[in-house]
Amino acid sequence: MAQLLLLIVALLVLGHVPPGRSEFKRCWRGQGACRTYCTRQESYMHLCPDGSLCCLSYEFKPMPVTKSEYD
Repeated sequence: MAQLLLLIVALLVLGHVPPGRSEFKRCWRGQGACRTYCTRQESYMHLCPDGSLCCLSYEFKPMPVTKSEYD
């Protein structure tokens, strides 16, 4: 009886844990990650489809385009 109760409790707890890959959604051509907060080594680029931030590492951040490049 104790084993059955332990199994039921374990199944209930596992049902409330989010899936492991939910924190690692990719964005910005696969170079960024969708997160709630960006780390110190990352900058915010745009919003992901689920409303979280698309965080991109500074080494992958594109350079801003100046007006003289268009002329």
